[in-house]
Amino acid sequence: MAALAYTGGKREINYYFSVRSAKVLALGAVLLLTACHAASRRYRGGDTCEYLLSSGRFLGEKVWQPHSCMMHKYKNSEAKNCLIDKHIVFIGDSRIRQLFYSFIKLINPQVKEEGNKHGNIPFEDKSASIKVDFLWYPEVNGSMRQRIKSWTEGSVAKPHIIVAGAATWSIKIHNGSNEALTQYKINITSIAPLLEKLAKSSDVYWVLQDPVYEDMLSESRKMITNEKIDAYNEAAVRILNSSSRNSKAKVKVFSVSKLIAQETIMKSADGLHLPESSRDTNAMILMNVYCNKIMKPIDGSCCQPQPPLTLIQKLAFCFFTLSIIGYLIINLIHRNNYRKNKSCTDLESGEEKKPAISTPNVSTLEMLLHSFCKLGLIMTYFYLCDRANLFMKENKFYTHSSFFIPIIYILVLGVFYTENTKETKVLNREQTDEWKGWMQLVILIYHISGASTFLPVYMHIRVLVAAYLFQTGYGHFSYFWIKGDFGVYRVCQVLFRLNFLVVVLCIVMDRPYQFYYFVPLVTVWFMIIYATLAIWPQIVQKKANGNCLWHFGLLLKLICLLTCIYFLSYSQGAFEKIFSFWPLSKCFELNGNVYEWWFRWKLDRYVVFYGMLFAFIYLALQKHQMISEGKGDPLFSNRVSNVLLFISIVSFLTYSIWASSCKNKTECNELHPSVSVVQILAFILIRNIPGYVRSVYSSFFAWFGKISLELFICQYHIWLAADTKGILVLIPGYPMFNVLVSTFIFVCVAHEISQITNDLAQIVVPKDNSTLLKRLLCIAGFFSGLLLFSAMQDQSRH
Repeated sequence: MAALAYTGGKREINYYFSVRSAKVLALGAVLLLTACHAASRRYRGGDTCEYLLSSGRFLGEKVWQPHSCMMHKYKNSEAKNCLIDKHIVFIGDSRIRQLFYSFIKLINPQVKEEGNKHGNIPFEDKSASIKVDFLWYPEVNGSMRQRIKSWTEGSVAKPHIIVAGAATWSIKIHNGSNEALTQYKINITSIAPLLEKLAKSSDVYWVLQDPVYEDMLSESRKMITNEKIDAYNEAAVRILNSSSRNSKAKVKVFSVSKLIAQETIMKSADGLHLPESSRDTNAMILMNVYCNKIMKPIDGSCCQPQPPLTLIQKLAFCFFTLSIIGYLIINLIHRNNYRKNKSCTDLESGEEKKPAISTPNVSTLEMLLHSFCKLGLIMTYFYLCDRANLFMKENKFYTHSSFFIPIIYILVLGVFYTENTKETKVLNREQTDEWKGWMQLVILIYHISGASTFLPVYMHIRVLVAAYLFQTGYGHFSYFWIKGDFGVYRVCQVLFRLNFLVVVLCIVMDRPYQFYYFVPLVTVWFMIIYATLAIWPQIVQKKANGNCLWHFGLLLKLICLLTCIYFLSYSQGAFEKIFSFWPLSKCFELNGNVYEWWFRWKLDRYVVFYGMLFAFIYLALQKHQMISEGKGDPLFSNRVSNVLLFISIVSFLTYSIWASSCKNKTECNELHPSVSVVQILAFILIRNIPGYVRSVYSSFFAWFGKISLELFICQYHIWLAADTKGILVLIPGYPMFNVLVSTFIFVCVAHEISQITNDLAQIVVPKDNSTLLKRLLCIAGFFSGLLLFSAMQDQSRH
């Protein structure tokens, strides 16, 4: 009864909520969210600089997250490159002096906070011609006005950046009197036009006063209350805004410091000055406001303008637009003809007929246009998510709960959807789909949670990536060995399915092929497997049946492959020379060199070979009936199965203990290529030795496994953001709900792209060899032209 209720419950869920209805719901959500964000940008403004300067929240204790955009963490070299030949001035009281020191430490971390606290402090970096000055003006008065006026009217050179602010000194020396506030308003009113004039050619920031921790203030500062500070801030904002209202030049109000102080002022040493971590955050915000538009860091979306469209992107837009128009026209003509023919048939018969249930025949052209029509709409969503400034982005922040709680949740779901397998062979299709599925879900959680900062998790994820490549070696070797099919059609089908989405994204998102590193990796390894087995002599199972000499010949091929891998892994120069020739260089370069490709290839260099060797040994054992794969039967005899199962469990746990104790990522990465296979083989044996475990699988994980490649690629732009550096924010202010909605849309899009790829593969890659050859020549010509055009465009950029 429980089993029937369990099965019936799943059927009921599937009846009311199919994949098709999910996609319709996802489309509706995309349209609604797009309209809401567009309206918000139109009526509330979409300037991320405003958000960076005014709003945000803490992730944990020290990580500041601006509202709707990502903040880049600038290194010293980046700060110098941005501020080269620049003059920056901080003018104000002791709080501004603190901000000054935090700012110059971004340029030179060795700077010590020394010097006259109530005097001017100069700083200069001669290597980059950067000059930063602190000018001691603790009150907004005539002296400050005169200094600012000298930059607008005198012969003194204007600073490129001016950071000003003061108020607490006035409150203190005038004992918090109302007359002092009135005089402050008069003084800032006289200074505001000068600041506005400076803002026409310089970046001018007015820093609002941070709150104080009144319980910690000394007796001489007790009159500095938060009520007084709020009054001064309100006056400054009102006067500065009214002054800049009718002018394009605007003094930027730095109000975010107040929010940061509200969370951290209780850690202050004296109740007045911010702790060092908080003022460092303020300095980093200033750096982002000024430098992001210059340096354009990938993970710094705040204050960055939308990148201009390249000519290739414009051509892609035209192609998809024409596909949509063409599909609509052909579909309309086709339907009209169908209705006319149906009406004529009814008139000729003279009988009233019911509408036909069958749909009109769909031509190949219409199917092709339909696929490109859907793909064009999907690519529009990709572009809006990660290139246009429509949707928001946020930085990742790792916590153990953000990684492990979702892992536990998906494991429970996977167990809930357990079903019997159709076949009980080792690594059968349902089992490998399940394996790909749960690994892909774990990798997705790893990426969105930012768990790469936690080394034990990183090392285990490296094993999952290696397991994918192990399956590549196992799967393709098994196919070629059993089928003996080395035809061009098979090769083109595999290459098309692997690369179609990535090639489209390279064009639409203006990214190099190597950016989607996993696809180049599995593509090259597929070609290596194919070349190893296809070159003379072609040794397949039918030919080698009962002949040990052929098996020995195949082993020699595998040994030669291992030798080549070993040689290239210890000869970086030879490897880089091979992949530095055009057009290979255009495919495998990233940031102008092939080092990233070398690193990715070397990290899992042996695991594909292990997969091929495992497939060879397993198929040989299977052929000689040395293993039992019946339903419920252990793989070997009970004694051997128990021993192997015990060894596998110990090996699996030993590797996990070693990976969890890693202290140095570089050293562990050096050992990883040789030892990752231990845990992979241990998992395979644990999963397959017991017959009852081998006879079931999780349909939940298997469903995701069938679209694992699309999930891995699509996450770059429509689930994560800023090329995986951040998180896409569709619903701001509600992190959990946002992840649920974006995940739902992301999965639906990945599934639809998988179907589009399969449909196009049947059309673009025909079985007829002569037709296929013609299309290959056309495709080769197209990509050669594309690579040449891309190279010319790169030269024009530089």
